Order: sequence, then C-alpha cells, then structure tokens
Amino acid sequence: MLWSVVIPVKTTQSGKSRLELPGAERPQLALAIALDTIAAAASAETVGEVLVVTSDADVQAGVEQIVGATSIPDPGMGLNGAARAGLERASLDARAAMLGDLPALRGSDLDAALRAAEGEERALVSDTEGSGSVLITWRTPATFEPRFGAASAEQHVEAGHTLLRDEVPTLRRDVDTAEQMRAAYQLGLGPRTTALLAAARARTAA
Repeated sequence: MLWSVVIPVKTTQSGKSRLELPGAERPQLALAIALDTIAAAASAETVGEVLVVTSDADVQAGVEQIVGATSIPDPGMGLNGAARAGLERASLDARAAMLGDLPALRGSDLDAALRAAEGEERALVSDTEGSGSVLITWRTPATFEPRFGAASAEQHVEAGHTLLRDEVPTLRRDVDTAEQMRAAYQLGLGPRTTALLAAARARTAA
C-alpha cells in the first residue's frame, strides 16, 4: 500500500516561536527542520507522494528540490485547515497528515508506522510525550478532521483513530523547544538541521 502524506508548514517567520538556540536564526532553523522532515518522508518506501501545504516561498523553493514532494498553497485556515486542504487534494486512497517539525525523522520509522496503519481504518502516532499527535491516517477516503494541537492525541482517539504503539522514536520526536532539539540531536538530525546547528556553534565559539 502506498500513501499520500500531507505536511502542513507554517511560514518560517511564524514557525518555531518557542525554539531559541544560540547563534541560530529562527526562520532559517524552521526552514531546515521542515525540509529535513519533508525529505525524510519522501524517502520512505510506503510513501507515494508528499504534499506540502504552505504559503512560505522559501519552503516552496526547497520542496522543488526534493524528489517526490510537491507544494500546494495554504488556504489560510490554520494548521488543521492546511492539513485538510492537502488531504482533500491527495491522489491516493490511503492518506496521512504529518507534522513538519520532525528533524530526526527516518524514512524507516515512517514506513513502520504506515505499515501498522494499514490494518486500521483510522490511526495515529502520538508525540514522545504522549499528548500530541505527529501522524494521523485514513486508510480510505473519508471526511478528514485533523485535530493537531494541544491534547490532540486524546481528541483523535475520540474521533475513532487507533493509537499505534510501534517503536518509531524519530517519528515521535517533534521539536518546539531547545530541550526537545537536544533529544532529537541524540536520535540523529537530518542534514540541513545538522549543518545549520554546526554553523551556529561555530559562530558562538568565535
């Protein structure tokens, strides 16, 4: 089974507002995290297409360089509205929406989650803390009601999504704070985020 994966991405000026790292400019950091997430998703064997919903020109330009990923305009209805717009535009029956702030994501972890989701009409993967959602899936076309945000895992379960419990640490580690970035670093960051943080360390050491 191949999946359409939708990734809504905020503008780099507004994204990662709580993520402050010495020597790193937040918009560039948000861009690196998003593009590493998108590239990892596109590399997964179970993913047939990646649709990135965004109004950010830098994200759109980066997506053009990633094979298997396409950007579509953000309709301006918030994170869940963007996810819904992408899900409705997807071309494959099996559809998933995923957060764009998973800088340690490996395609193999996304593959494991999507293969587990094949056995459920609706499913979700929670974040490391267990309260948020990083991936929500529908095996067949449906009325899409993504509920990303605070306590979204519980809301998705209430909406009929089965909580998947596979060990997929790089998928579950979303990043909003410096502490979470340190945890993602231990898992192994994507190349863009790694390069940006290395440059930031060099600037602060100079």
